[in-house]
Amino acid sequence: MKDAQLIFVYNADGGIFGTLTDFAHKILSPSTYSCNLCALTHGDFTMKQEWKSFIESLPVETIFFHRDEFQKRYKMQVALPAAFLYKNKAISEIISKHEIESCKSLAALKTLVRQKIEEHVQHHHPNI
Repeated sequence: MKDAQLIFVYNADGGIFGTLTDFAHKILSPSTYSCNLCALTHGDFTMKQEWKSFIESLPVETIFFHRDEFQKRYKMQVALPAAFLYKNKAISEIISKHEIESCKSLAALKTLVRQKIEEHVQHHHPNI
């Protein structure tokens, strides 16, 4: 579906300093790390290949934002990490922070994403 985007937002700021600080926190203190989306989808420095392949297989364009980038662009204050659907010039949350935090594995996150896409995109567009 080309007219919709799935937007994932990390609970971390972008830029080189934010990225380095975030990776250090994830490695040095994983139990207090605040972004389960990052923890599940990334190794120490890069996106996991399994996640990258999964994202590429989805029927919608998928983009990623850091917290500061998302807030600057969409002017929304929401609990993060989260995922949104941008469609018809409107944005709506389809996966909440609580739902992402409930995922204890990458497989669970992939199942959740598939379910939400089916509910919010494919259900309304059966040809996808």
